[in-house]
Amino acid sequence: MFSSRHKSMYRRAGSGSCRPLGVLPWKCSFFQLFFIVLLLGFLSLFWLQLSCSGDVARNRGVQATVPEKPCMFEPLPQLPDDPSWGPHRLAVLVPFRERFEELLAFVPHMHRFLSRKKVRHHIFILNQVDHYRFNRASLINVGFLESGNDTDYIAMHDVDLLPLNEELDYGFPAAGPFHVASPELHPLYHYSTYVGGILLLTKQHYQMCNGMSNRFWGWGREDDEFYRRIKGAGLQLFRPTGIKSGYKTFQHLHDPAWRKRDQKRIASQKQEQFKVDRTGGLTNLQYRVESRTPLSVAGAPCTVLNILLECDPSETPWCAFG
Repeated sequence: MFSSRHKSMYRRAGSGSCRPLGVLPWKCSFFQLFFIVLLLGFLSLFWLQLSCSGDVARNRGVQATVPEKPCMFEPLPQLPDDPSWGPHRLAVLVPFRERFEELLAFVPHMHRFLSRKKVRHHIFILNQVDHYRFNRASLINVGFLESGNDTDYIAMHDVDLLPLNEELDYGFPAAGPFHVASPELHPLYHYSTYVGGILLLTKQHYQMCNGMSNRFWGWGREDDEFYRRIKGAGLQLFRPTGIKSGYKTFQHLHDPAWRKRDQKRIASQKQEQFKVDRTGGLTNLQYRVESRTPLSVAGAPCTVLNILLECDPSETPWCAFG
């Protein structure tokens, strides 16, 4: 009884149909079905590779100046830089808090982008782990002080902004601060005094500005105050020229629908946010580095600094939530 039952079960399993949902008209074995699925998977990957490399666009007669998304098939360089690329080395300073999905895209993309341009670099993720409100400017100050003597210029770089145009310059800005994400190219901010998103400075020039103000807890306004510092230090601001990709020059990863920015104005913060901080910056920064961890994200190297900022409630009572 059991043997005949087993034979019946084997016949049903071995005589499977290639007609799921009535799509295919003939019958086939399990192995034939497996081969068809494997072939479809291979064709899908091949099509994705063509799309990524731009061959599909060329075959359709479309000339895209900038890809919509970074190609994920290109192998990552084994080293973050090569001494033969030049004497300068960039510290990419990335203020960060709980935006891991953006970080997973940012680090491999930036490492690949800068390596293709032969820009020596070190990516620092400045992770704020205290219980105060987010302070982008103070984190950049910490990154400047902790980036070491093996880097001689910095990029103040948002984690949600990916450069797509290979013509963007990330070289040493000897003449003055270089605003990569200029108002003519940034997908969101277009006013003339905007210096946020991505800004390059030599360490000497950043020191001349006394860094950024530490008074800006929560989102916004620290860049506008830093623009005044640049002008006050007698530095000339430079921006890209000849870039024809417009607002498609960068990919903006931030989704405001589910990640709300902290735009609250607490106590006297609304009045104070428009004032120039003439004394604060690198000279009055208070912080502690809890840990420094080398990390590889999809093969791309970076260093994560867990940072505890300190706040004087008598000076900035708006540093705490609520």
